[in-house]
Amino acid sequence: MKNSFNIKPLALGAIALILILTLGACTQEQQNKLGRDIQNWTGTNGVLEVYAGDKLVRRFLKVDKLSTAMGTDDNKPRPYRFGYGVLDENLNMQVDTGEKKVYFEISDYATNYVFFDNPN
Repeated sequence: MKNSFNIKPLALGAIALILILTLGACTQEQQNKLGRDIQNWTGTNGVLEVYAGDKLVRRFLKVDKLSTAMGTDDNKPRPYRFGYGVLDENLNMQVDTGEKKVYFEISDYATNYVFFDNPN
């Protein structure tokens, strides 16, 4: 007689239950970190725009993520975010020939600035 018991649905259900219980046991911060890790792995293809008052002055396209800088020795968060994106030099929301991916930093302080690589 053929065994009608199918192990695949049972195994998938067990895995799902383990994941739910594991996530339920995590603190909110651990869940947020896991979500960020998944987002960092998959990427987001975002756009970062920088304004001076109401005027758009810089735009970065295809930004994968913004990360918080961490100290090398003390492992404490630094007061800026950083990332990589294509500098949209003509501000047309398209990656044109000659526009390059650059590194940039955004300050958390009251002085508004963006530091970025010179693509030329």
